[in-house]
Amino acid sequence: MWAMVNPWRFQFHPEVWLLVAFLVASYVYVVRVLGPRAVAPGEQVVTRRQIQCFVGGIVVLWIGSDWPMHDIAEEYLYSVHMFQHMALTYFMPPLVVLATPEWFVRTLVGKGRALRALNFMAHPVRAAFLFNVIVMVSHVPAVVNRSVSNAPLHYSVHVLLVTSSILMWLPVCGPLKEHHISPMGKMIYLFLNSVVATVPAGWLTFAEGTVYKHYATPIRVWGVSVSNDQQMAGAIMKLGGSIFLWTIIIVMFVRTFVRTFRSENEAAYVRKPLTMADVEKAFEETEPIREAH
Repeated sequence: MWAMVNPWRFQFHPEVWLLVAFLVASYVYVVRVLGPRAVAPGEQVVTRRQIQCFVGGIVVLWIGSDWPMHDIAEEYLYSVHMFQHMALTYFMPPLVVLATPEWFVRTLVGKGRALRALNFMAHPVRAAFLFNVIVMVSHVPAVVNRSVSNAPLHYSVHVLLVTSSILMWLPVCGPLKEHHISPMGKMIYLFLNSVVATVPAGWLTFAEGTVYKHYATPIRVWGVSVSNDQQMAGAIMKLGGSIFLWTIIIVMFVRTFVRTFRSENEAAYVRKPLTMADVEKAFEETEPIREAH
């Protein structure tokens, strides 16, 4: 009986291991087999940064989807469930986008309907609207209570969250440059995406009573009560996403400022070599010194 109610009991999730193995094998196949055929001779198939981003994305996916986070999030604490959503919605998708080579996207979508559909969905207004609507719907009590006890629905919600988040990041750091907006537009875009999420976060933080009946379980992990669990979930949603996006905004602002400052002032710091013509010109422009009598 204790093994059945112990929240820390090990639970094996073969579907997660298979998904991770499939993604790793697919990326290796794309880089080793398809890449050399798709790029020009001598052109780099994938950069070291892209490989690092892929590894980081896989690690976040594995930690967020496997034991113990998945099991605690699904059965006991909504705050852990919220952190799981933050990892899969905010942290992993930009790494996936940065890990994707441009040649792979162009080869995959071609130049027909798939490319037009991608261009349509990658528009910043549509991408942000879809992302925030799915985030809001995923926190509706009826959706949460049903999804945590229905595995297909639960995974479908995760797929929608990850897919919409990937679309949301395309105008910021997508592999296709035509999807990118201006540096200032990126900062405003990310700021607006951070503001919308505070609506359900504030509602959850100050809600009275039990919002999600599924998490009103008598087994309290770490002794966290139901109300404290909800408040922690709201704080994670509000602060976690905001801090993550605002940090990116600050980094982008500093880089843009430094780049602009350098380009505007580079000429002033460039020292040209002194020539004999410069010396003769300086002597001609200087008035002769007259001795005082």
